[in-house]
Amino acid sequence: MNTIIIGIAGGTGSGKSTFTNKLKAFFQDDVAVLYHDNYYKAQDELEFEERKKVNYDHPDAFETELLLEQLTQLKEGKAIECPVYDYTQHNRSKDVVVVEPKRVILLEGILVLADPKLRDLLDIKIFVEADADERILRRVIRDVKERGRDIEGVVEQYLTTVKPMHYLYVEPTRPMADIVINSGMNEVAFQVVRNHIEKILKDTDL
Repeated sequence: MNTIIIGIAGGTGSGKSTFTNKLKAFFQDDVAVLYHDNYYKAQDELEFEERKKVNYDHPDAFETELLLEQLTQLKEGKAIECPVYDYTQHNRSKDVVVVEPKRVILLEGILVLADPKLRDLLDIKIFVEADADERILRRVIRDVKERGRDIEGVVEQYLTTVKPMHYLYVEPTRPMADIVINSGMNEVAFQVVRNHIEKILKDTDL
């Protein structure tokens, strides 16, 4: 099976998850989805208050080597046990999710274009961008409603790590993308990517 891996990157709150999940909802079990966030390193040796202070927007926060290994296994037609990250605990959980190999794999995360080895595995590279004000507002809403964070903590994290890391590591990957989308809700971009995936799924010679 000739696996095609599509990387979907962009800053926090840019809409990359919205775009990824929309593709997943359309194709359902015909595609597999991996989230770079699930590959945050385990922080079992740290207390909760210490884990809260970790810079999760730096490339070193991720166990990217494990992601590379598991992507390779999927390309070889092998199922993987994907780690699961618990945002409420700022730590990797004990759970895993079995991901079966598929013809098309969607890989979503802020830094999926930043690592050269990871970037080399991607057949299609997409960068989703949005206005900085929109991104912080979406981040606050998401972290408070979905991840059990308090507003003060979200704002402090954004100002101390998220924002500076965005300009250091995320924004510089924009020129590396094959496609730049100005919103995760961009219907024209969705149609273009959807049509391309449909062609891949139908064309067994690719």
